Amino acid sequence: MPGPRDFLRSDRVGEQIQRELAELVRVEVKDPRVGMVTISGVEVSKDLAHARVYFTRLGGEEGGREAQQGLNSAAGFLRRALGSRIRMRSIPQLRFIYDDTPERGARMSSLISQALAEDRERHGDGDAEAGAEGGGDPDASGDPDVLQDR
Repeated sequence: MPGPRDFLRSDRVGEQIQRELAELVRVEVKDPRVGMVTISGVEVSKDLAHARVYFTRLGGEEGGREAQQGLNSAAGFLRRALGSRIRMRSIPQLRFIYDDTPERGARMSSLISQALAEDRERHGDGDAEAGAEGGGDPDASGDPDVLQDR
């Protein structure tokens, strides 16, 4: 009885398409809307008929949407070019999707940093003094992760 596969064929095809598209977009696509994009991932359907190509681009969401339009208009050209590079019976239909994950991650990181800075301003260095004046209780470590049985 065969065991479960570690990698599906669609995953392997997606990785190959990602490598080839990265090169093709860098070298072959001349559309000025595209600019410097990074292919961040490719999801291929199980029947290998369709592929979602996720990409990122510096310049924010507006530049990403322009690049998405440029890439989707070049999808037929890129599919044909993939056909000459990848040995498959049929090449999946390509649909390019702007991936705003890096911008969202940077925004979340800045919000966390801002919240920590505001917290430090409010509480200052009073936390160290409060721990020293804790009344001498050996179980009062001030660490919320430490369980205290009473």
